[in-house]
This record gives sequence, structure tokens and C-alpha cells, in this order.
Amino acid sequence: MSDSFAALGERLREAGYSFVAPTPETHRRVLARGEPARTLRDVFGWSKPFMRQVVPEDLLGLLGPALLREGELYKSAVRYSTLGAQIFAHSAFPTLETDAVFFGPDTYRFVSLLEGRIQEAGNAADVGCGSGAGGISLARRCRSVQLLDVNPRALRFAQANAELNGVQVRVAESDVLSGAKGQLDLIVANPPYIADDLGRSYRDGGGSLGTALSVRVCAESLQRLETGGRLLLYTATPVIEGEHVLWPALEPLLRNVRYEYGELDPDVFGEELERPAYAHAERIAVVALDAVKLAPRRAIGFADKR
Repeated sequence: MSDSFAALGERLREAGYSFVAPTPETHRRVLARGEPARTLRDVFGWSKPFMRQVVPEDLLGLLGPALLREGELYKSAVRYSTLGAQIFAHSAFPTLETDAVFFGPDTYRFVSLLEGRIQEAGNAADVGCGSGAGGISLARRCRSVQLLDVNPRALRFAQANAELNGVQVRVAESDVLSGAKGQLDLIVANPPYIADDLGRSYRDGGGSLGTALSVRVCAESLQRLETGGRLLLYTATPVIEGEHVLWPALEPLLRNVRYEYGELDPDVFGEELERPAYAHAERIAVVALDAVKLAPRRAIGFADKR
């Protein structure tokens, strides 16, 4: 599968394909207009059902089992989004399956955070890599990169995307860092952070309103890193009565750490506030933790919890 998805992505790149993945709500609204699929962007970006003649036969052949039949129409089970000069395969819209692999505005923000903060690094791991966009974007600035995920479907996409974007990485099934190998100088992560009723692996962050997995990633990363090692965690937190739900669980982990913590986006996924789980939340804020492990001593940090 990874070879054919990489080959299909390369053909799309040669055709000048470009597509920026929007939020699911924006995607839903655009599809609700009911306009038919006419272009490759409609098929492989907007995930619109299409007549067979819209897509060249050689591209259809590369889809294989990912070419789905919907009555008289067809649909691609794989979607392609671009990020600068790179192109990434991931799950088609809507991402309802429990093992769906998501790519969207969070991906763009995560990669932007990495590019802005990491100029070069040694051995890196992207925990919960999903499509692999984070680790792949770092690959040319690191000695080595491991793409780690508990979801086998994500690993197939990550492998295809590494091939498609011409980088050498290790791809491994891993529950947080259980499958990581060797010394790690840098750990990056964009874990799921929503309390998801469907239990989808790319959205469900576990207990405490979706914050539990982020706390676990932080704890295990700081244990695994040697002195001087760095964790860059991109996640989100519900805000209740002006306070971050995530912070009281993170703060005790940050002993012997130099860190910065603060909001990157004050208000995302507002539609979640209509669900009972978020009845007391006033917003969901994207946050970043940039932490460097020190020799045993008191923590030195700045936390901006606005």
C-alpha cells in the first residue's frame, strides 16, 4: 500500500496538485454545496464522489483497494494535502473510523512550531506521528528520525509519506515510546487531545477531558531523555473558569526542566463545546510545551496560561 500511495502522490505532484486541508467543519460546509467532482483536487482533496472518467485510469490503478464504489460513483479512501513543497497522504473525509489518520490545521500549526524552534537536532522521535508530517518535516535537520504510532494504519501512511517526500526514517509501532530505539535527543509530539465519544485514535486524548495522553507523553518523554534532551509538545487544553485543565497535571512533571509553556491559539474546535463532556468549558486552547531536561535541580520556566 505504501508504495502505491507514494507513487500516486508523486503523480499528483507532477500534475501540479496543491490542497490545503481545512477543519472538518469547513470541509463539511463546502461539501454541503453539492457541487460535482471535476478535478483531481475535488477527488483527492475534497474527497468528493466522482465519475470514473474524472480520474485517469493509471491513477485509479494506483488506488487499488482504496478505490471505493458508491452506487454509480466512485470515491478515494485516501486524501492528499500539501504543506509547502511536501505532499502527504492521509485518510479521506469524513474521518469516522477509529483508526483514521487525520491531517488538518493542527498539522500545519505543529509543523510551523517545529520549523520555528528547531534548527538542527541529533536523534529525534515523532510520538503519535499520524501521517508523519512532523518528523518528516524535521528529517533533513536531524541525524535520525523515528516515526512512532500505536495505529498500524498511521504507520502505513507515514511510510508512504516518507517515501513520497524522499526522506529516510524508521517507522515503528509504539505505545508512546515503547517501540523507540536508541538514545533520543529530541522528542516531538502532537497527541490527540479531545474527549472523543467514538474513541478515534487521532482524536481521543483519554481522561480529564482529553488531556491524559498529553500528560503521559510528557512524563515518559522526560524520563527517556538524557540530560540536555528536549521535548516539544503540541497539544490543547479545555479552559474552565479561566484556568487550563492540563497545566496542574503537567506542572509537577517539570522539575529539573527548563521550559516554556503557553497558548498558540486561544480558541479551536468550538463546536466541541456543544457536547455534554465540555458543558463547563469556555474554550479549547492550543498550547505548546518546550522543555529541556536539566541535571537534578529546581525547574526554571515560564508558563503563560492566558
